[in-house]
Amino acid sequence: MAQVQYIGTGRRKHSVARVRLVPGEGRIVINQREIDEYFGLDTLKLIVKQPLVLTETGSKYDILVLTHGGGMSGQAGAIRHGISRALLKADPELRPSLKRAGFLTRDPRMKERKKYGLKAARRAPQFSKR
Repeated sequence: MAQVQYIGTGRRKHSVARVRLVPGEGRIVINQREIDEYFGLDTLKLIVKQPLVLTETGSKYDILVLTHGGGMSGQAGAIRHGISRALLKADPELRPSLKRAGFLTRDPRMKERKKYGLKAARRAPQFSKR
């Protein structure tokens, strides 16, 4: 029997999250680990759950995530983006509320590249008069 699943891809900074929404009772599994085991900080767990709380679909779906790249904060943002996109495929009626909350917008902020002649992206070498 083919199981209904909704897929969404989320990105933030250098993180990519592939999210699958499967009908279930609200488990969130990230890289084969439970959300509490994967994210230590409560704020990151909160970020991941934001679209579910907003749309009140927390207990309707099990969420299976494969994520890589970036750090913990970037991955949490990518998962939130992916969940939002997957929820949109599951129910297009949720679009206005998700869009108003800003969960469908890909956050374009990236790390600025280091330039030659400088110590970092903008940090110049210390000036010495003598």
